[in-house]
Amino acid sequence: MVLLEVSVCVEARVNGESASKSLKVLNSVLSSKFSYFQLKMDTSKDDDFTFYKVVPTDFEAKDLASHVNVIAFKDPQRKSLNQVSPKENTVGSLFSTVVDSSPEILNASVRKKPVTSTKVPFEKGTILLCKPERRESIMKSYFSGWSKEEQIRRFDQMSYHRQTRGNRALPSVSTLLLSILFFISKPSNAQSSSPVFACDVITNPSLAGYGFCNTGLKAEARVTDLVGRLTLVEKIGFLVSKSTGVSRLGIPDYNWWSEALHGVSDVGGGSSFTGLVPGATSFPQVILTSASFNVSLFQAIGKVVSTEARAMYNVGAAGLTFWSPNVNIFRDPRWGRGQETPGEDPTLVSKYAVAYVKGLQGTDGGDPNRLKVAACCKHYTAYDVDNWKDVSRYTFNSVVNQQDMDDTFQPPFRSCVVDGNVASVMCSYNQVNGKPTCADPDLLSGVIRGQWKLNGYIVSDCDSVEVIYANQHYTKTPEEAVAKSMLAGLDLNCDHFTGQHAMDAVDAGLVNESDVDTAISNNFATLMRLGFFDGDPKKQPYGNLGPQDVCTAENQELAREAARQGIVLLKNSDGSLPFLPYAIKTVAVIGPNANVTDTMIGNYHGVPCKYTTPLQGLVETVSATYQKGCPDVACTEADIDSAASLAVLADAVVLVMGTDLSIEREDHDRLDLLLPGKQQQLVTEVANAANGPVVLVIMSGGGLDVTFAKNNPKITSIMWVGFPGQAGGLAIADVIFGRYNPSKKDTALLLTKPTGGRLPMTWYPQSYVENLPMSNMNMRPDNSTGYPGRSYRFYTGETVYSFGDGISYTQFHHWLIRAPGFVSLGLDPSHPCRSSKCLSVDATGTYCGKTVEVQLEVINAGTREGSHTVFLFMTPPAVHRSPVKHLVTFEKLLLGRTEMAVVRFDLDVCKDLSVVDETGKRQIALGEYVLHVGSLTYSLYITI
Repeated sequence: MVLLEVSVCVEARVNGESASKSLKVLNSVLSSKFSYFQLKMDTSKDDDFTFYKVVPTDFEAKDLASHVNVIAFKDPQRKSLNQVSPKENTVGSLFSTVVDSSPEILNASVRKKPVTSTKVPFEKGTILLCKPERRESIMKSYFSGWSKEEQIRRFDQMSYHRQTRGNRALPSVSTLLLSILFFISKPSNAQSSSPVFACDVITNPSLAGYGFCNTGLKAEARVTDLVGRLTLVEKIGFLVSKSTGVSRLGIPDYNWWSEALHGVSDVGGGSSFTGLVPGATSFPQVILTSASFNVSLFQAIGKVVSTEARAMYNVGAAGLTFWSPNVNIFRDPRWGRGQETPGEDPTLVSKYAVAYVKGLQGTDGGDPNRLKVAACCKHYTAYDVDNWKDVSRYTFNSVVNQQDMDDTFQPPFRSCVVDGNVASVMCSYNQVNGKPTCADPDLLSGVIRGQWKLNGYIVSDCDSVEVIYANQHYTKTPEEAVAKSMLAGLDLNCDHFTGQHAMDAVDAGLVNESDVDTAISNNFATLMRLGFFDGDPKKQPYGNLGPQDVCTAENQELAREAARQGIVLLKNSDGSLPFLPYAIKTVAVIGPNANVTDTMIGNYHGVPCKYTTPLQGLVETVSATYQKGCPDVACTEADIDSAASLAVLADAVVLVMGTDLSIEREDHDRLDLLLPGKQQQLVTEVANAANGPVVLVIMSGGGLDVTFAKNNPKITSIMWVGFPGQAGGLAIADVIFGRYNPSKKDTALLLTKPTGGRLPMTWYPQSYVENLPMSNMNMRPDNSTGYPGRSYRFYTGETVYSFGDGISYTQFHHWLIRAPGFVSLGLDPSHPCRSSKCLSVDATGTYCGKTVEVQLEVINAGTREGSHTVFLFMTPPAVHRSPVKHLVTFEKLLLGRTEMAVVRFDLDVCKDLSVVDETGKRQIALGEYVLHVGSLTYSLYITI
């Protein structure tokens, strides 16, 4: 690779900070979104910055000349970067303002030599832009790792210029480069240190006369008043994620798209990091947090994230609507986005969803009609294929039978809406049984709003409405795609497509203005619950929050604690862990993930408060040597000799291996389950050379086939750490050394000793996926075809590690104290099952509400304090192709040595002891139920 150097915008300072501080902030923002861009400072001129842009080594000067034009920015008043004005008044006109081609570049093309670290001779304040006709080759150069559809989508998404209906500009690399500048200079909801809000009656007293600004009215009346004052053109502006304000009514622009998957993120543009708030607490990626099986922790993280979000909102750095969490089922181990989910089990995913949503949305007063921030459960529904071989999420038709739909894919979404009162649901890209989810009235209006009674809005995944027309060809025209989605129940389109074509859809009679009114009313009602129309946020609840409430010591300690609770110990031969500092004085730390930063925070991240890498965490406790072993996780080459030589000299070895976003991410599913490249060889050779204990640390989103390490006696311990967040290195060291030193013990969060994590997904052998297409959505096995089934609930074959696996540093025993042997439903004498034999009865009778009490005694029989997850599994009668077993509920305990606790589960007969039949209806199976708690089993019989 070579570097092209392009000068960009003088005096690029952040909120008056020094140039060096500004450089650090800007680079942090850029590196979090675009790994191939970097700012460098001209040390001779404190105010000058330079963009470095990485291009392939065979990118010749003649190619450069055919790609670029020069577009000039002027800055006569030498304003800071976040106030720079382009030469023309609007960004749109800037795209067509070609000044000249650089003669120096044209001359360079004659020489036909590669451009190698040569400064492109542009004037200060200029930027390279690429010609639209060169879009294809540029996309291949800079987005070669993405699918074609994703390349196009990402170019389109990065466009910050307004695209008028019927005249959509072609995206190009100019869009990419300009979007970076505008990302820094003009974040949608963060143009100043003031929050974005409507009804500013202090500045404009006339607004007090509007009903929608009257906080004394009910929300419904306020929404009706607002909608009635808008023109159709103005209404359409509120159908898209970058909503256009109405200045005559005191309503500003608003960007709905913010993310908070595991901390406030800058993905989407609705929230951003500035000098006032340069970062936010970055918790572990969701898959690791869910491994804690600690519901109170799930909610506590959500509460911290919403507090930091509100604090950022109050200084104009964030929005109020956050499109998180991801509650899809981690069905296939190759899925690149499995890391974002709470795992493969519907019960776990549902409990996580409800707790995290309540943490985000819950107000201090508990008023369900008010929101701290608005959460969004996504991606609805049966979505878990991104880009696998020739299968793309944009065109994939997810064929799902009704039993799997209601038994596996829908429960987390139902829980989000019914139990969590979530403010939004996002429909997905894919089709389900031939219909796009964002245009299916049965799924949207019928289920989400009809059956589940959503109190909020339904939003599309970004560009999904356009995908219906352009990729899936489900409609013949853009207007039909807009109409079908709106009539199905979609309220808000992420991106611009609906805004471009809604007027034509109305003119064609495909939708009525009343349909537009319905959609924007749902959107406005959500903003009402957030206080957006209540005037100055600083005079409302949470108005006292500010930058001092972001990245607090307590919040950062919670990030460390979450990682500790989630880390899963999978192997620990002869009690080799925890290490004792007086016995282990030197450690060889080896591996491509041993000293990483960004890898630890996975995807949909923001800018962390700070990082502690695994190496840094270990060095705080023990003397360490370090060898990367591989240049990156792809590990096409391995320096085995150097790594082995370190291992020989150390008291112990810690190998930090695994994946990163180059292996598994959005739009990139894996093809296998093996450690990438030569990682396995490196691990094996280093273990063979080691003279002391060897700990294999796996940093990954999904499971890996590490059978070789499981069976290798030289590898004494295996630990899975997910993507452990900003404090991942500290948490890893805490677990390895058995250390726990919280600054403040909070029993409500169940702060625990390490090694409390349990796997939230099955780890399969490579053989499982070799002949198993990701596109087969069936959960249940098919013996006639050899189809093995999915997840621990239906798959009974060989595993590397199973759902719920995990080792503690202590031992726990269970005893059953109380449980009934028989439960009678007490059917009415006229019930058909009184006169004929039934295998099951509907889970809708008068017996619903009956509870089964199960009491267990749990004792810590070990020599140290520890945490323990009590799982209650159930194997129902073998009717309706019911699961082999499934998780009914769970509870997390913290017990001192020899301490005992009693755990009580109250099981609802219809909710907890029912199964889903072939038609999607819940049935109570009659017969023997086997309850499992650890090695303890107990039979319970349900009769009529």
